[in-house]
Amino acid sequence: MNAPQNYSIFNESRLDRFLRLLAGLVLFQIGFFWLGGLWQGLAYVLSGIMFLTAFTGICPLYFVAGLATARGEGQPLSKVWLGVGLLLVALVLIGGSYASNFFSRKIFLEDFNQMNNFYKQALFQTGQGHREEAIQNYEQLRVEYAAFQQKYSAYQPYAVRGDDRFEADLENVAQTIAGVNEEVYDGDLQQAHVSLEAVRPVFQDIFKRNGFSMLAVALVDFHDVMEVALDAATEKDAQGVLTAYTAADTALKVVEAEANDAEIQTIRTNLEALHTAAADNQTEALPDLANQLKTSFVKVYLIRG
Repeated sequence: MNAPQNYSIFNESRLDRFLRLLAGLVLFQIGFFWLGGLWQGLAYVLSGIMFLTAFTGICPLYFVAGLATARGEGQPLSKVWLGVGLLLVALVLIGGSYASNFFSRKIFLEDFNQMNNFYKQALFQTGQGHREEAIQNYEQLRVEYAAFQQKYSAYQPYAVRGDDRFEADLENVAQTIAGVNEEVYDGDLQQAHVSLEAVRPVFQDIFKRNGFSMLAVALVDFHDVMEVALDAATEKDAQGVLTAYTAADTALKVVEAEANDAEIQTIRTNLEALHTAAADNQTEALPDLANQLKTSFVKVYLIRG
């Protein structure tokens, strides 16, 4: 008996195959930019399955379940739809890769700054001889740095993936932090301060050799304290703005030390305008001034952050 004339092993429609292609690209980008270890391997395997089934038009699971999305697609695909499909693939490939690189880099800097805030405080308090405050910040530093090291030893964002010294540097910093334990708790705080100073150049070297500018690090640091001022301004809380201004001013000076062109001067102008309005208790003007400050910051950060 002859087989039916319409029988075909291809059980995926064009749309089905196209969506699998996009899913494969997304899974590959997630594995490449965002995951490490076994999770990265799993993402690559799933991506490969999506690509294979997309290119062959055959889904074994459909056979098992008795399903098929292919329904008499004998007509050739029009050039318009082909162009739209190619455009979407390009957008996912190029846009997804750019966004993943940008945001994984940004998150790395934010994680660094979260840990680095406790480092800076521990460094300052040991230098000032304030043991109780030094102990508090040192304990937080150990917790934050352990989490930072664990995360970025298991997974490395694309920005540092080619750095064969990265993990060794992380371990050296861990040993330095652990090595001042006795001095911080009941020893020579000045010696602890000197030892902790060795951490800063290690990270500066990491950033420089991996294409990070110190301006980018400073911008993220400023962003964190700026947001406190912006939140207060949005709530029309003049005193809150004044309180947050001191930290924002200090962080912006670090930015200005790295670069002080017209765009960064605009940030300074907007910060000072917000401070002046808060000092004069012009509460109704605070939200608009906050938006101006944020807009000027975002303009710089998206290009240079």
